Amino acid sequence: MIYEGEYLDNKRIKGKEFDSYHRTLIFEGEYLNNKMKKGKEYNSYNDKLIFEGEYMNNERNKGKEYNDNGDLVYEDEYSKGRRNGKGKEYGYNKLRFEGEYLDNKRNKGKEYNSDGKLAYEVNYLIMKSWMEKEKNIVLKIKLN
Repeated sequence: MIYEGEYLDNKRIKGKEFDSYHRTLIFEGEYLNNKMKKGKEYNSYNDKLIFEGEYMNNERNKGKEYNDNGDLVYEDEYSKGRRNGKGKEYGYNKLRFEGEYLDNKRNKGKEYNSDGKLAYEVNYLIMKSWMEKEKNIVLKIKLN
């Protein structure tokens, strides 16, 4: 990793980080105690913006995530760099899901159809539990 930017008391405060192998920009923004605080993250292979927002301990905390085409795919809260808490997920530039995430997976919220209209409200933890019970019932039936 190559850093280019401003220092204060021997600590990074504002600048850019480059991939040392590809020599491409991978982060541009502000630092606090030598850790990323706020800025933009780029894909080291194609220089495309993949995240912009706030960081905590060098991990995503709150912001917007983009795919390689530059389309917004997710926005809002993260914990330890993973989708956790409130968030919105997009597909083809349209809202697809709005609700809560747990450990990078949809937890509960609202699903939207391709027209952007509410399709249904869902709780994935309840569905997962129900599906596991149903699977066990089916397996028991097949074994007997």
